Amino acid sequence: YRSDPLVGASQAKGIVIDRMGVEAKQPNSAIRKAVRVQLHKNRKRITAFVPNDGMLNFIEVNDEVLVSGFGRSGHAVGDIPGVRFKVVKVSGVSLVALYRHIAEKPKS
Repeated sequence: YRSDPLVGASQAKGIVIDRMGVEAKQPNSAIRKAVRVQLHKNRKRITAFVPNDGMLNFIEVNDEVLVSGFGRSGHAVGDIPGVRFKVVKVSGVSLVALYRHIAEKPKS
């Protein structure tokens, strides 16, 4: 558990401190959208992937996000080096709901 920022939990909340692009590994060429998140529970900083095209537009710095594992339990997935988590919710609203215009982000 020493290298597990979520400390055994499946999900954790945190605050967005930066929005960034991560370059894909060879032979792919792309900039994968990601965010730097500081977790509430232990103040650790992690990089979390933002899925789907255009979802980064719903996330701003200082938003509260819910992150979960990326599916390979502690390993990076696919061509995104060093990214082991993905964003699930923003300000308590599901990212998929925002993306499909089912819900709106609350005005803080």
